[in-house]
Amino acid sequence: MKLGINAYGKNAVNLSKIIRHADHHEFRQVSVSVQLSGDFDTAHTLGDNSQILPTDTQKNTVYVLAKEHFTGTIEEFGLYLAHYFVTRNPQISKARVAIEEHSWQRMSFDGQPHTHSFTGGTTEKRTTVVTQDAAGPVVVSGLKDLLLLKTTDSGFENFIKDEYTVLKETSDRILATQCEASWEYTATALDFEALYQQIRTSLLHTFSAHKSLSVQHTLYAIGEQILLDNDVVKEVSLVMPNKHHIPFNLEQFGLENKNEIFVATDAPFGYITGTVVRD
Repeated sequence: MKLGINAYGKNAVNLSKIIRHADHHEFRQVSVSVQLSGDFDTAHTLGDNSQILPTDTQKNTVYVLAKEHFTGTIEEFGLYLAHYFVTRNPQISKARVAIEEHSWQRMSFDGQPHTHSFTGGTTEKRTTVVTQDAAGPVVVSGLKDLLLLKTTDSGFENFIKDEYTVLKETSDRILATQCEASWEYTATALDFEALYQQIRTSLLHTFSAHKSLSVQHTLYAIGEQILLDNDVVKEVSLVMPNKHHIPFNLEQFGLENKNEIFVATDAPFGYITGTVVRD
């Protein structure tokens, strides 16, 4: 027998940082997960830990390097961490650094942002996964837990109907999802902040403007538009669970439901995924 593919690392290194500018504070909150691959066979087969960088050391490294090197985007910090682990440890052939960033916004009063107070609470997170090996670094960025909903311009018709189908066709329904999107960049020397904002805006605009005939239809339209707008994006992957809002039967009470009253359900739900790639 022999050891197959293996890796180890430290997950969920939760980090907060205050970046103190001359006239205001910036608050950042991230969760960093590190995964290392390499020459670790003897640790498994012989219990020899001489090639193992402790996961506690990996955690400490994230905190220490954040002081000087977490000053910009999560992509830039991920690139620095991945490069650090690979170049400092010859037994490591690949480092994978995944970062999720929580959203905080500065409070505003009378049209002026407060210097050091923030609001949070949104579920949306910005994400990146940086992988570095002998071929160099690769950056896959994205977002998750983005709640999207529109009240019209969505339908679902002409689907298969068998003996178990009771779902009615509709040309006008609520489309709601908790979107997760990721996109792979073709380079690493990029303005990640500007690209992220542009891609997120494209996603929102396409979701809003697209005449949706299904969740799959809208998923493809979003991915296609992101690729059309961004030459530095190789491919786009999306996860779009269908959060159902089912019309409530008001007829039993002698009333007509004109797509106004719905039952919002958590489960079960449709689960739609797809990747849009270039030809």
